[in-house]
Amino acid sequence: MDFSLTSEQDLLATTARNLLAKQCPPALVRSHVTDRSVQAPLWACLRDYAELGRNNCTDLCIFLEELGYVAAPGPFFASVALFAGLLESLDADSALRDATAAGEIVGTVAVAGLNGFWVPSDDLVKSFIVDADIADHIALVHATDSGVVVTVLTNPGERALTPVSTVDQSRRFFEWDTGDEIGGIIPCSPEAWSAFIDRSHVAIAADMVGTARRLFDMTLHYAKEREQFGKPIGSFQAIQHKLADMSLVVERARASVQYASMTVDAGSADRTRACHVAKAAAGRAARSALLEGIQIHGGIGYTEEHDLHLFMRRATASEYLLGPTSWHLDRISDEIFA
Repeated sequence: MDFSLTSEQDLLATTARNLLAKQCPPALVRSHVTDRSVQAPLWACLRDYAELGRNNCTDLCIFLEELGYVAAPGPFFASVALFAGLLESLDADSALRDATAAGEIVGTVAVAGLNGFWVPSDDLVKSFIVDADIADHIALVHATDSGVVVTVLTNPGERALTPVSTVDQSRRFFEWDTGDEIGGIIPCSPEAWSAFIDRSHVAIAADMVGTARRLFDMTLHYAKEREQFGKPIGSFQAIQHKLADMSLVVERARASVQYASMTVDAGSADRTRACHVAKAAAGRAARSALLEGIQIHGGIGYTEEHDLHLFMRRATASEYLLGPTSWHLDRISDEIFA
């Protein structure tokens, strides 16, 4: 199978990389910890790419990988990868879909119950809602006796949202007691839900691959610059082996994401399993990159003064978003032995 990018996709990746290098330096991610508003100028640039939410999954994942590389804050993932993806799967109101694709509104999705898993349930309390405080709309996914239903509500920031504390401050999470606000405005068929959640799994996997790649690049650069015994530590065989292992696991995850996004676009019978594999591979890559990265960086890697911790935090939180690695491995087993 040919995994090479087309000329248009190469241009998309290059454009995203150059844009984010200017608009989202580590200083902006740091500032976002204490000042939520600093993401607004970045979103003003990224909203021009909101159309990717209704475009093919491969292009979306190319863009998301670059966003993960800089640990970009803001609503792009919640609104474009999740909210727009759900609206397209449901074939929802065209005006709402068009406004989301144009970047005119921001949306997010509430699925997980108190257990944190992104599986429709009848829990009235929804948790781990991504960037709900800056969203204009929230798609509330609820399981009923007759099936899954979706309610699109406006102005979620006016509701009693409770912040959920995580290690990552570049992406905020909230809990919401929905009370009696659940209504079956839009029915969600099993096929529509499967299409949405598979696309979401590979989307967050692409984001994680970008973060893992950033951790590797930072570690490689440090190994070339840091000297011990009069030589760069990257010249030591033990460090070279660690860097080779990091590179291998990141590239394996990247290939898994590319294949999974292609199965989504093709509507392949292997789609669900491929998307679980992508998320599990990305989780392992992120975990490996942060563990080896912090070890090679040594003591400085543990300090908040160094930028490494920004991407370690993003990698750690993203591994659990939309299901931890172990959960996806269990789903792969279910697919194999069904």
